[in-house]
Amino acid sequence: MISRHLSQQIRNAAQQMPVISVTGPRQSGKTTLCKGLFPDYFYANLENPETRNFAIEDPQKFLQQGEKGMVIDEAQYAPELFSYIQAKVDETGNNGEYILSGSQNFLFMEKISQSLAGRVAVFHLLPFSLEELKPTSHKPESPYDYILTGGYPRIYDQEVDLNIFFPSYVQTYVERDVRQLINVGDLDQFQLFTRICAGRVGQLFNQSAISNETGLSQPTAKRWLSLLQTSFIAYTLPPYFRNFNKRLTKTPKMYFYDTGLACYLLGIRTVQELETHYARGALFENFVINEVMKFFQNRGENQPLYYWRDKTGHEVDLVVDIGGKMYPFEIKSGQTIQSAFFKNLSFFNRIAENDPELSTIIYGGETSQNRSKGNLRSWREIMDGRW
Repeated sequence: MISRHLSQQIRNAAQQMPVISVTGPRQSGKTTLCKGLFPDYFYANLENPETRNFAIEDPQKFLQQGEKGMVIDEAQYAPELFSYIQAKVDETGNNGEYILSGSQNFLFMEKISQSLAGRVAVFHLLPFSLEELKPTSHKPESPYDYILTGGYPRIYDQEVDLNIFFPSYVQTYVERDVRQLINVGDLDQFQLFTRICAGRVGQLFNQSAISNETGLSQPTAKRWLSLLQTSFIAYTLPPYFRNFNKRLTKTPKMYFYDTGLACYLLGIRTVQELETHYARGALFENFVINEVMKFFQNRGENQPLYYWRDKTGHEVDLVVDIGGKMYPFEIKSGQTIQSAFFKNLSFFNRIAENDPELSTIIYGGETSQNRSKGNLRSWREIMDGRW
């Protein structure tokens, strides 16, 4: 079994907080992680109708099952439990008493913030990172191997064929999560919407353009994007807003939590197809931004990520703001170093009066260098967290 870097953070938090919540996409390994970290705890999965009915109809008796502690999977299906959990942990004063997991982020976090504020440590478990795969036999030989495969644990742990895993994942997601979360009358149209979104990774979320392509109203397109976010399929990267240049783009950019799923939705089935596909650069960008996100989240840090773009076309793919310092990143899928790689970083650093030493190019090649205009890092260094 591949170890998860988030494990130690959860163990530490369980010594200090009464409730731990772990959210993330379906099949990201939440259940395996929680049961592995707390093997003596009583386990309950609220996707099971009988278990869910028990939790809703008799919450006090339901919670008495966990004498040593309790892992409650898909806890958002019984939000009534949260008030009872609050009363229970306030009474006992025990830390690490309840472990809650969920795959519907907005619903889950809304209920937690209402009932368990100040009593819960929140973590997000995403699919495997390159750092987690590096010490295993699954270490990828090229970035495109990983981009095509993605990081869902079942693919690696059970060596499931991609052409079996992803069709099943999409079908299950549409039939279960979509129907539960929102009234979507035409599921085929929703799947078309999802595929169109996959084709727009790394682009601005243009409601008007997507509406025209799908025949949806703009409010429906916006609501359906929210659904993709709620169920950890897609997310948006907000623009960096520091006011050193007033002519800034304010529309968020769209990315998928797993590039393997995005590739499947785009009809990409082999590395060779990926390497010549029009979306290759965007998917490489998506992959790098995901890895930066995982780097922070696997260390228990919810570090905000941004992109920057002005209305004249200058753009920086990623900006990480840490302690008031700006760390801008440009992401290039090309394998050959070019001086043009540094063009937008140099422009950004000049108008922002930013130190070039804080700038990084992550690209598809093998050589890493430190230059006066910024640092050049091979995609392989992501596996060491040395970007």
